[in-house]
Amino acid sequence: MKILFQRIVIALSLLLCSLVATHGARAQKPQALTLSGDYWGTHDPSIIEAGDTWYVFATGRASDGGQFQIRCSSDLKAWKLCGHVFDQIPGWIHKDSPGTVGLWAPDISYEQGVYRLYYAYSLFGKNTSGIALATNKTLDPNSPDYKWIDHGLVLRSLANDDFNAIDPNFILDSNGHAWLAFGSFWSGIKMRRLDERTGMLDAKDTKLYSLASRAKPENAPPPPPDLPPNWEAVEAPFIVHHGGYYYLFVSWDLCCRGTKSTYRTMVGRARKVTGPYLDRDGKSMAEGGGSELLAANQRWLGPGGESILMQPGGEDLIVFHAYDAKTGKPALQISTITWTDDWPHAALEQ
Repeated sequence: MKILFQRIVIALSLLLCSLVATHGARAQKPQALTLSGDYWGTHDPSIIEAGDTWYVFATGRASDGGQFQIRCSSDLKAWKLCGHVFDQIPGWIHKDSPGTVGLWAPDISYEQGVYRLYYAYSLFGKNTSGIALATNKTLDPNSPDYKWIDHGLVLRSLANDDFNAIDPNFILDSNGHAWLAFGSFWSGIKMRRLDERTGMLDAKDTKLYSLASRAKPENAPPPPPDLPPNWEAVEAPFIVHHGGYYYLFVSWDLCCRGTKSTYRTMVGRARKVTGPYLDRDGKSMAEGGGSELLAANQRWLGPGGESILMQPGGEDLIVFHAYDAKTGKPALQISTITWTDDWPHAALEQ
């Protein structure tokens, strides 16, 4: 009888601890960081930590005319401009797409002993686009090994394709297989398998996987008068693995319109990296599903163009851009991510 009583006490104690831990996890809230320095003017930020420095790569020309602004920080709060990737647009892109005047949507990662930067070129509003790859041995501009090497085209889309080869994101799944998610407008977010060693397309698995779209019902109502017919867009994919799921973050609607930007960040999850990705209600993202993570407030509009930094042993982060509600100017934003009920939560600065 005494042993039975002890077991009951132990069981009740464990249950109480579990309830307290669960309550604490639900009470935990994500925090938007207050930034300073050179954080204005940021679009499509991609973040990585190297040594004791965080680096953010972004769409846009540097002050000296170079392509892809690089910002750096030692504390994630105070930022400064610290260089660019290319002095000018690679010559092969000018030949392939003469109208291109800027490069878009950098995605930084570290694989096979080098930093990989996937990036895109295109013409605004067209799907004659391409994704390319550049690498560097180090991100320290003071190192003698600092040099960006362009490896050229990885993937392209043509006018007769139903997808758009921009907004790349590199993913390494739990089995060590490499993938590239990408897409903007048209039929939505796609994925291709990569060769882990080279970072280029896999020669064996040539399937084009479909992950997310903005499916519109027949007889859908016309768009608001100040928006174009294709305003219900999906783009900027970013995939991470957490717990037993892969999470696909995307941006819905329109960026790059200042105070008229309607971007918002959505998310879904899947058991396999290739999907299907479902939202909280169980609706597939391939059929227009998605659960809202970040939306506009009175201070900031159009939060999107996101990337995620998973930090084992530390707080996971989401970086994105948003537009000042008064001036329409874009700025870098950073929020911690909390995971409750196996779903991510983030905050927008008030």
